[in-house]
Amino acid sequence: MQQRELGKGGPQVSAIGFGCLSFGGVFGATNEAASRAALDAAWEAGITFYDTANIYGSGVSETVLGNWLADRGHDAVVATKVGIVTGHPRGFNNSQSYIRAELEASLRRLKTDHVALYYIHRRQQDIPVEEVAGFMARLEEEGKIGGYGLSEVAPHTIRRAHAEHPLRAVQNEYSLWTRLPELGVIRACADLGVAFVPFSPLARGMLTDAQPDPAAMRAGDIRVSMPRFEEPNFSANRAAIEGFRTFAAAKGVTTAALALAWVLDRGAHLIPIPGTRTAAHLNEWLGADSLVLSDADRSEIDRILPPGFAHGDRYDAGQNIGPERYA
Repeated sequence: MQQRELGKGGPQVSAIGFGCLSFGGVFGATNEAASRAALDAAWEAGITFYDTANIYGSGVSETVLGNWLADRGHDAVVATKVGIVTGHPRGFNNSQSYIRAELEASLRRLKTDHVALYYIHRRQQDIPVEEVAGFMARLEEEGKIGGYGLSEVAPHTIRRAHAEHPLRAVQNEYSLWTRLPELGVIRACADLGVAFVPFSPLARGMLTDAQPDPAAMRAGDIRVSMPRFEEPNFSANRAAIEGFRTFAAAKGVTTAALALAWVLDRGAHLIPIPGTRTAAHLNEWLGADSLVLSDADRSEIDRILPPGFAHGDRYDAGQNIGPERYA
């Protein structure tokens, strides 16, 4: 697996990371044995960067990852997050007391005294981001975190935070069907030497050879209420992506590998974090970091899936509370 720098001065990590969201059951039922098998396959594939959060399964994801790391003894680079308070509607807490308490709880679940990267999962808008950045700097000085990041933020927030204390990474949704970061976030990260970590780079399973079927989704699957997975949007999206799947097959690669190669091609500071509950699905990604796109490939992909092709919003009204809007 090729390596990329996790922000200026940060550790070298695999060009493709691993998102552990699904271990918490947000795409349906799972179990620790299957999750550990997926983690084993990821490590064997050369993946060294693992992303989780305190709210993924109310700590389940962190616990699974922590148990696996403790048992295997792997020297992985781990990122986790804080800031979302679950509920209906969801809330946000960026206070220093909450961040510290949640970090200590995350470290216990991860069975460690330090994480390489600690994200503010969502901003609490009535607390200046400069205040949050200053507190994260203190956690770095204490040796609790290697660096801090922000998630689902606007370019102006990135620049304000970085001016107070250098950011290591920004994590926003980005893929062929979610292109908003191209309107400033990717550039801001490049300008400042900050890693950009796209989550859902495979469009929540749509950019794969075995696309999800909303009718078969289990209770608790977060995609059920997402407008892009509701009709008539879903059928329109599936039809649009079919051309991309055909193009990938003609090149002799999987849909997932080509979709990840496209993300990696957008800049050397991008480190996508696809996720899965199964080792079998992970095999579809292998080799994406070594795929080289030609100008003809880029033009054809742009023709098949131009910016804005996706039908429907990426989040429903409840899920859309929190991400910063800037365009």
